[in-house]
Formats: sequence, C-alpha cells, structure tokens
Amino acid sequence: MLRRLVRVLLTIVMVASAAVVGTVATAGTAQADGCYTWNRTLNQGSSGEDVRQLQIRVAGYPGYGSVLAIDGQYGPATAAAVTRFQQAYGLSADGVAGPQTFGKIYDLQDNDCTPIHFTYAEMNRCNSDWSGGAVNAATARANALQQMWKLEALRHALGDRPLNTSSGFRSYACNSAAGGAANSNHLYGRGIDLVGSPTFCQIVTQARNHGFNEILGPGYPGHNDHAHLGSMSSRFWSAPSCGI
Repeated sequence: MLRRLVRVLLTIVMVASAAVVGTVATAGTAQADGCYTWNRTLNQGSSGEDVRQLQIRVAGYPGYGSVLAIDGQYGPATAAAVTRFQQAYGLSADGVAGPQTFGKIYDLQDNDCTPIHFTYAEMNRCNSDWSGGAVNAATARANALQQMWKLEALRHALGDRPLNTSSGFRSYACNSAAGGAANSNHLYGRGIDLVGSPTFCQIVTQARNHGFNEILGPGYPGHNDHAHLGSMSSRFWSAPSCGI
C-alpha cells in the first residue's frame, strides 16, 4: 500500500514538473518569433545587434530631457533606461536585461516589431512605400519604428490611455500639401502629430521624459490644435500655453 502511494505521488510530481518546464520553455517567446528573439542576458559592457534591438524598445525611458543613443553599446545610459522600463512594468529593476525584461518586451510587440498599440500604417498616411522624403525609404521606416516605441512608453506613462496620431511620415509632396516646414521631421519619419485625448498639455508635458527632444504644442504657432513630437540633433521644446 505504501509503495503504491509513493508511486502515485511520484507520478503527480513528474506530471506537474513537466507542465512547469513546458510553460517556462515557451513563456514570452511566441510573440517574438516573427520579429526578434534575444538569446542571452545583456548588461553593461555588452555590445552587438541584440543590444541595439533592445535600445530601440527602451528608447522611451531615457529620463527627463534625455535621448538614448541607438548604438549597440550597453553603457550606463542603456542600463538606466532598462531600469526605468523595468520599474514602469513592475519588474525587478536592476538594469540587466534578462528573461523577465525580454518577456515583457515580447508581450508589448507585434510580429513586425512594432509595439502593440501602434502601426506602420498610422505612421505613414502619405504613401505605401515610405518614398519621397528627406531620407531613403528604409531609413524613414526605421525612424518611425523608434518613434513608435517612444510613443508606447508615453502611452503607458499616461495611464495606458490611447494616443491618436494624425500624421507621421510625409514625402515632400505630402509635407507641402500639409503646410509643413521645409525641414520638418515628418520628412525623416521622425515627426508625429497627436490629436484628441489626453489633452495636448498632458501629452507634451509627459513627453519630456520619453526621448522626444522636439516637442511643440499649444501656444506655439500653428500647434493649438495638435501636439507634435519628434527627434532631432538638439532640443527644441515650445508649448507656452502648457508652461513649456
């Protein structure tokens, strides 16, 4: 009787263990298969394409007024951005990118590498091939991807409220038709216009923490009806009605 009981208990333990192993082996990887999968833990001193891919996804967490370099080098700024990303999602915040961090990124991304709440289509209402701007089509599309991950961070910081984009990439022809500036960041795939809610002031105020060094809003000429976010070589923030 005792031996039979032991055999039953062992069977239960083995089945339970197999279930756990199966869960661990597959957790957090399914959504990454169509995009990018990390195969090692990353920390300060790491370098390579896997670091660059990580930087794209945590670029929205550089800290107030900062912009994270997408250079494939895991330095202090990347570690700090990873820490803020981890804190934002309730993970163990140690600045080291391991299974928990990658699992959360997998949860947040679609198979085309865009964050789940934003799409290439809404970032390009101008044409279908990203052509005709100030950079080649591949660069414009890559710039737009980086901006979408910053938007995802901004969206989360604003209480996971939807952000409504009205304009992203523009060719020169589309930019001219929209009355855009001759050197507009929209021509590079780096400019984004937002309308609706949250309020424009809420958007531009919070955006200062998420890697946008071009922020224009209410009080700046031509920007009382939308918030504009972008990236450029130096900071230019102006939304006087919002105290910026």
